[in-house]
Amino acid sequence: MTISLERLRRCSIAVDLGAARTRVYLKRTGLIVDEPTVAAVNTRTGGLIAVGALAERMTGRTPSHIRVVRPVSNGTVVDIAMAQRMLRLLLGNKLRRAWRRRPLLSAAVCVPHDADPLAQRAAVETLTGIGARRVELVDTLIAAAVGCGLPVERPEATMIVVCGAATTQVAVLSLGSIVAAERVPVGGDTVDHAVVQHLRNEHALMLPSQAVRPLHLVLGGDGPDTDGAEVHGRDVATGLARSVRIDVASVRAAMRTPLTGVLDAIGTVLRRCPPDLVADLADRGIMLAGGSAVLPGFDSLLREATGMPLNIADNPDVCAVEGLGAMLDGKVQPLVLDAMVS
Repeated sequence: MTISLERLRRCSIAVDLGAARTRVYLKRTGLIVDEPTVAAVNTRTGGLIAVGALAERMTGRTPSHIRVVRPVSNGTVVDIAMAQRMLRLLLGNKLRRAWRRRPLLSAAVCVPHDADPLAQRAAVETLTGIGARRVELVDTLIAAAVGCGLPVERPEATMIVVCGAATTQVAVLSLGSIVAAERVPVGGDTVDHAVVQHLRNEHALMLPSQAVRPLHLVLGGDGPDTDGAEVHGRDVATGLARSVRIDVASVRAAMRTPLTGVLDAIGTVLRRCPPDLVADLADRGIMLAGGSAVLPGFDSLLREATGMPLNIADNPDVCAVEGLGAMLDGKVQPLVLDAMVS
């Protein structure tokens, strides 16, 4: 898809509808929404009980008539009506009234690389349903690269790896466009599943649905953990609550296994690039972004496998929406290439 910076500057709001979190950027204001992409619904009445962080805390703790849903999967809106209801509550009455007073309001939204027309249409319909009169689609890879501060408009290679909750996207960019890109169904949720399966197989322990990410913080600590880490869960055989002390090294090894799919994607992208661009990357290295970029051991795995320098963005989880906001605010200037007259 082609990005027109002039059209983006006419937009007033930027939205990043991710599988894990929804982020909204208001022009000349900044980030106004950063909440989990979760909604809790009363199945008896159809009413929306909670959205965002409160709904996420309800996961696995609700009675039978309350269902916790995620309207976005793999970066694609799978339930348009629920996504609209969730956004209306997250944006609040004040912003919605401002939208109604401005009938020509435009919005920009991030979509995954190589999103099919159905996924693009779902993103457009989600925003038009809550008041936007025009919706501009921007590739998540380009938006994240801008948010990381990469010089995407220059005639030199920049490589970015955006690791989200459900997918990881890899791309090499030059002159404001994508030279080669690849998307693989490996993300933070895949790593969480690997950790859960490891503890189930090795310790016969089932973790609560929200206990994996705190475990990541324990595993990502500095220094050797000779005593291991204690985790609480449910015994597979008896169903009773039980605590076990796990070996940190074995869990880190289980986390690294699914991440090898990202290495394959990086190799595929590099093979598609011209040699001159690959030579640029040998010095500049890889930029790591996305909410799952801080997974323990992910950066060291990429550094060892590729032999290239690797940098993690300052705020990897909000790079895409911040980059989109920079385009809205006019902070990105394209490289002007005028045709030469002979």
